[in-house]
Amino acid sequence: AYFLLPVAPLPQVDYPTISVSASLPGASPDTMAATVATPLERALGAIAGVTEMTSRSSQGSTRVTLQFDLGRTVDGAARDVQAAINASRTLLPSGMPSNPSYRKVNPADSPILILALTSATLTRGQMYDAASTVLAQKLSQVEGVGQATVSGGALPAVRVELDPTRLAANGISLEQVRSAITSTNGRRPLGVVEREDHYWQIGANDQASVAADYAPLVLRWNANGSAVLLRDVADVVNSVQDVRNYGVANGKPAILLQVYKQPGANILDAVDRVRALLPQLEASIPAAIDVQIVSDRTPTLRASVREVQRSLLLAVALVVMVVFLFLRSFRAALVPSVAVPASLMGAFGVMYLAGYTLDNLSLMALTIATGFVVDDAIAVLENIARHMEGGKSALQAALAGSREIAFTVLSMSISLVAVFVPIMFMGDVVGRFFREFAVVMSAAILISLVVSLTTTPTLCALLLRPQPARAPSRMGQAMDRFGARCQRLYRRSLAWCLRHPALVLGALVGVIGLNVFLYSTIEKGFLPEQDTGRIMGFIRADQASSYQAMERRIKRFLAIVEADPAVDNVTGFTGGGQTNAGAMFMTLKRGEASDAVIARLRTQLKDEPGARLFMVPQRDIRIGGRQSSGSYDYTLQADDVADLRTWEPRIREALAALPQLEDVNSDVQDHGEQTTLDIDRDALARLGLTVAQVDATLNDAFGQRQVGVIYNPLNQYRVVMEAAPRFLQGPKALDGFFFISKTGQRVPLSAFAKLRSTITPLSVSHEGGTPASTISFGLAQGMSLSDATDAIEQAVANLGVPVSVRGSFGGNAGAFQKALASQPLLILAALVTIYLVLGVLYESLVHPLTILSTLPSAGIGALMALMLFHTEFSLIALIGVFLLIGIVKKNAILMIDFALARQRGGHVSAAQAIYRAASLRLRPILMTTMAAIFGALPLALGRGDGAELRQPLGIAVVGGLLVSQVLTLYTTPVVYMVLERLRQRMQRTPPRPAPVPRLETV
Repeated sequence: AYFLLPVAPLPQVDYPTISVSASLPGASPDTMAATVATPLERALGAIAGVTEMTSRSSQGSTRVTLQFDLGRTVDGAARDVQAAINASRTLLPSGMPSNPSYRKVNPADSPILILALTSATLTRGQMYDAASTVLAQKLSQVEGVGQATVSGGALPAVRVELDPTRLAANGISLEQVRSAITSTNGRRPLGVVEREDHYWQIGANDQASVAADYAPLVLRWNANGSAVLLRDVADVVNSVQDVRNYGVANGKPAILLQVYKQPGANILDAVDRVRALLPQLEASIPAAIDVQIVSDRTPTLRASVREVQRSLLLAVALVVMVVFLFLRSFRAALVPSVAVPASLMGAFGVMYLAGYTLDNLSLMALTIATGFVVDDAIAVLENIARHMEGGKSALQAALAGSREIAFTVLSMSISLVAVFVPIMFMGDVVGRFFREFAVVMSAAILISLVVSLTTTPTLCALLLRPQPARAPSRMGQAMDRFGARCQRLYRRSLAWCLRHPALVLGALVGVIGLNVFLYSTIEKGFLPEQDTGRIMGFIRADQASSYQAMERRIKRFLAIVEADPAVDNVTGFTGGGQTNAGAMFMTLKRGEASDAVIARLRTQLKDEPGARLFMVPQRDIRIGGRQSSGSYDYTLQADDVADLRTWEPRIREALAALPQLEDVNSDVQDHGEQTTLDIDRDALARLGLTVAQVDATLNDAFGQRQVGVIYNPLNQYRVVMEAAPRFLQGPKALDGFFFISKTGQRVPLSAFAKLRSTITPLSVSHEGGTPASTISFGLAQGMSLSDATDAIEQAVANLGVPVSVRGSFGGNAGAFQKALASQPLLILAALVTIYLVLGVLYESLVHPLTILSTLPSAGIGALMALMLFHTEFSLIALIGVFLLIGIVKKNAILMIDFALARQRGGHVSAAQAIYRAASLRLRPILMTTMAAIFGALPLALGRGDGAELRQPLGIAVVGGLLVSQVLTLYTTPVVYMVLERLRQRMQRTPPRPAPVPRLETV
């Protein structure tokens, strides 16, 4: 099973997410939001299982992102999405070049692979054509790939750059030009002709393919017989659909191909399939194009999995060493050591049957399990060895010892598995995320239970021999003396504690209170941030910035980033509907820390005028469907867009002033400059024009309007019409613009409209169908996520925001708040589950309380260790607390079972019974605890890739065990004695008259 298990960085817990895209070239963001986004949202929002619906509309494009409940499959959701798109088609504008399309991809994810296409001879349009027509199409079909997007350029096109003055002089309107171009490309069915014995298809040269085919197009015949040709009033050139796109890779102009994984897909498998297909695809494109992989997320992921595999092997070796040092016999050490590989191999089989992967969490579970699975075998072995020391043969001792301790081992294992029951039934993405951990750990423990009750006694009967009377080695003598000294010290101190139960119980109450205090003060986080060695950059320029200015800025940013010695590869692009925004992807050299690089670059770039670069380390886990320029999001919603525009700047400024946050930014862009036409409709009517004519003509001149389609065997290309660039130089270009009325008269724009400067949004965002904005932020140095969320909530409360404006944390921050609220309930559920299981096993209401009394000591140890190492209490650390709940109570079970057996077997008091049990079980308690500590030590001290994810678990377990080992050896006997006396009083049976034991009684 181990070799059949797929490898992944983390469990596959992605929300089913679908992105719907629609375009209407030339439309403003407001128009896209009102005419495209809103109808789509109404139809898509009615789909069952939608948990989050966000949309973003920019110049000429709209994207609606749907996130579904974890119970839905992405394929089933896709069918519903397509049906909703079809239902909304009649409500969408008629001028859309194509129907809305959807992709099974989360746009908030970072690409798993980025390819850069460069060439010394081919144009950007030719490279884009190869990337879009061949590479992107084929890569999108690879299993596990959700989408392959191409940026940094546009498809080839024939551009018709009109001269409005020549058109006006010839009395030709732009609509006449558009109609003539549209009619040039027929490409329609022509039919067939036939006779009795032959058959012919009809063909024609009705397809104009290049600029030279369109230039001689006749627009009008004059009265003198001369013709006005298209080339007379326009420059017809071979170019690209959208000239406002730019891409670069490592200083060279490039077309960038970004590959995104499908939600729920295995990222490593998807990348392997893409890499295997690339040589075949490169042979299908022009040889002059050089294709390079400039960013790959998998090397650090693979290294992280390898590191945790090494930790697993090291943990196994350390646990076996601990067993050998305690038993000082190769034969005896071999018996419990067999439980480790047997349990792990069985767990691999369960993982294969359950469809799990070899990932960081499952391997962490197995690493920690190495210290747990030997516990049962150690307890059985130690009891069998004690019977052999009493004079029994190996076979007799194996039978008697295993029978005697079977119930104890069963109680320890079943109650440990009970700890994970609440985790298995946790909801939402966090529950799915940790369910694999709980199942793998439970499987290993249950298999170790079977091994300890079957294989361990058998091996004891076969391998164990009575120890010959020979002098131990010097090391053995030293260990014997140390063990005897510890035994005497423990007996004396335990006897004192049993004589002063009030002090011990008072200390236990103090430990409980200290737990509450430490939990309330410790810094809390969601999941530890792993350094993937990759950084995403978001460039935001002034809202009035032009494409040309943005291209200059991105070149400047790229030059600064590329000069940093820690940066290995850097790519960037701008365009695609937003003239004032761009994106960058940085890959760092091996061993470089992302946070240090970001801090260094932030200092170098802070004085760049007119634009800012927001940098975010790429994460393996990102919840939510909204892409933002920060690690965390705070979303504002309002029923009235005016309220949102009033309060969003105030809230953003308040958050920017908080010392806990950095890189505070908002996706609101509502101060773009606009030239607005105030049309006099009466004058327009007198001049023989309509508003529809005005809109269509302006769109023809300034909207890069697609007026024709050029069909090709592999793709379809466009004919784009607009005014020549020299007529697009600012609002003044509109002053001399002429319209042609129905009577053929030239009408200047100034005859029926006045121009004025206004403010307009560059993008419009919705969430749940209502106006929304997202404020993104990062954490300042040394600050935790809990510090940030508390500060944000307090700052917003201080502003007195009206109820019509609602704020909530989204993405990872929202998941953190949900998880934080459920943590106390999860711990309580684990305690209740353990109590019920132990109550059934012991048929008692009292003894489970004795066992549960050990838990506060583990909690305080874990919290103190996390605080000592400046580690947040994250969800990984919470799992460590659950593990401590299981392992610490094992010590109490070992004591209590023997104490109960002694009370049943003779007339001894509770104090004498627990004193004898604690003294007798000290060695197996120390062995099991040390095995668990050394099993977790590689995680706590581990370095390398992915160590940030593993360390909190190891630190919590090691710290909790070290403290609880000392405290529970005293608190458990005292609590047992007190509760047993209380139970006897409640049953109205007088306690047995026996003195509190002293050292001499043993």
